[in-house]
Amino acid sequence: MNAAVEARPNIVISLLRAPETLIPEWLIAFVCRLSVAGVFFLSARTKVEGLITLKPETFALFTYEYNVPLLPPEIAAYLATYAEHAFSILLILGLLTRVSAAGLIVMTLVIQFFVYPDAWPTHLTWAGPMLYLLARGGGALSVDRALKLP
Repeated sequence: MNAAVEARPNIVISLLRAPETLIPEWLIAFVCRLSVAGVFFLSARTKVEGLITLKPETFALFTYEYNVPLLPPEIAAYLATYAEHAFSILLILGLLTRVSAAGLIVMTLVIQFFVYPDAWPTHLTWAGPMLYLLARGGGALSVDRALKLP
């Protein structure tokens, strides 16, 4: 009877630890890359028409709503839109993953502190996967790994 009672905690602990072996790290990194890339790529696509031509509304958005300090609105519009496109595509490929994650973390911090300071819960949901990618890289299913990049 005592052996059966003592075995129960081991079963619970085994069940709690099962995801560690069942969910591979490459899958976690892949999902993090796609989730972040999806958010920023879709945002970038709302700012352009055609392939990459910025809409007039984008300049108005950066002039009146975003109003990022230290940068003229026109430059901020181009930088943000092109960065969202480039970093998202790089994340999907898993190429320069850490650089892309770092760039999007900086963008998220700018958005948090200067544009939408009340949207911190959303920004934290973006930051979580990006911090993972910054720390761990793009995973085994990435161009980084194929090229042996850190």
